[in-house]
Amino acid sequence: MDFTFQVLKNTRNIFTKIIENNDLDDLNKIPKGFNNNIIWNIGHVVVSEQLLAYKLSGLESMLSDEIINKYRKDSKPQGDLTQEEVNEIKALLLTTLEKTESDYANGVFKKYNAYTVSTTGNTLNNIDEALQFIAIHEGLHYGYVLAILKAIKG
Repeated sequence: MDFTFQVLKNTRNIFTKIIENNDLDDLNKIPKGFNNNIIWNIGHVVVSEQLLAYKLSGLESMLSDEIINKYRKDSKPQGDLTQEEVNEIKALLLTTLEKTESDYANGVFKKYNAYTVSTTGNTLNNIDEALQFIAIHEGLHYGYVLAILKAIKG
């Protein structure tokens, strides 16, 4: 899983730079033809990782129910985020992944409730499969973020 965690760290670092290199207006902007914005996509990958890794393993997430409900699958932006909210998402990008990697190394993920993902139809049967899918999922949302950036910046 070292490679999978390295891919996730690299993607999370890219998301961090995107937050740092774009102003609040651009992070919140929903371009014509899109259902969400840059910061929703980034919040969504943080929430999805926690749900797919922790909740399906019967463990507690690091995230509040409020954040989970705001960015979970089938949600969408409910208004512009403040700089404070953006800063929270930025911090969670790395802290959540660091904890997941540590918990994985320490054998915390002992059981897993199988789950079929809607995007590919694959069934995740264990934490290893979940982490591999999380990397694919984050890459998919990185693509959405790049498309949004292109749409708002031309």
